[in-house]
Amino acid sequence: MAAIAARKLSFTYAGADKPSMENIDLTVEKGEFAILTGPSGCGKTTFCRCLNGLIPNFYSGNLEGDLEIDGISVKGKSTAELATRVGFVFQNPENQLFSLSVERDVGFGLENLGIPREEALERVQWAMEATGITSLRNKAPYELSGGQQQRAAIAGVLAMRPSIVVLDEPTSFLDPKSAEEIIRVIAKLNRELNLTTVLVEHRLDLVSRYANRVIVMDKGRVALDGPPSEVYGDEARLIGIGLPRVTMLFHLLRGDGFPVGTNPITVDQASEEIRRLLNK
Repeated sequence: MAAIAARKLSFTYAGADKPSMENIDLTVEKGEFAILTGPSGCGKTTFCRCLNGLIPNFYSGNLEGDLEIDGISVKGKSTAELATRVGFVFQNPENQLFSLSVERDVGFGLENLGIPREEALERVQWAMEATGITSLRNKAPYELSGGQQQRAAIAGVLAMRPSIVVLDEPTSFLDPKSAEEIIRVIAKLNRELNLTTVLVEHRLDLVSRYANRVIVMDKGRVALDGPPSEVYGDEARLIGIGLPRVTMLFHLLRGDGFPVGTNPITVDQASEEIRRLLNK
């Protein structure tokens, strides 16, 4: 049973004259770490909003097709029901933090679900340990750095024990160092908890080494889908996504006639390919 299964999924926002997302056929298996990327306005966020019921429960419009989460249809399900299965982390962590302490923020969702106090305290402690913020438990969110705020937002989602976590450009408000730290936390959680992860991201240099799959959307449809080294070819470059710089280097080398046969994602992969060429 797939974690996410979409079939002919389309959505048109109320008042819009064309779909923001059209005929999406997409399956994400349990435990996958998938990057969802594409040009602005391609439908990435719209797709993610369907996963936790924000569409159509909060954003009105015409939703067509089928979508299942852990084998259960989302039709007729409220956002509250889906929140126990799909955790959603927004671009700006300040949109998810509003209590007077990190600990209370992490436990907010559990309070709303009516989780017994002892179990809630255990979950909050576990989530803060998993994201490395136990020392911040008594601090107010506004006292934290951007990276710390994002960790707190992720902890609040983890405390709900979802099987899937969706992160909508979680590094967009962060400096490069903080962004790298957050991506490492996300990759660690995916690996250690077998947590199905869908990461909407433009900074592909930063995240590609951790993902086993890249889904590229363009004009409301899935244009490319596969392992990073296969997806980051000429078609992806023409769509306009920001390929990792080392991958772009190899595109340029190939264009100048060098017989490079792969699309490396990391500097180590590039070094191996160059050594292979030199030893021919």
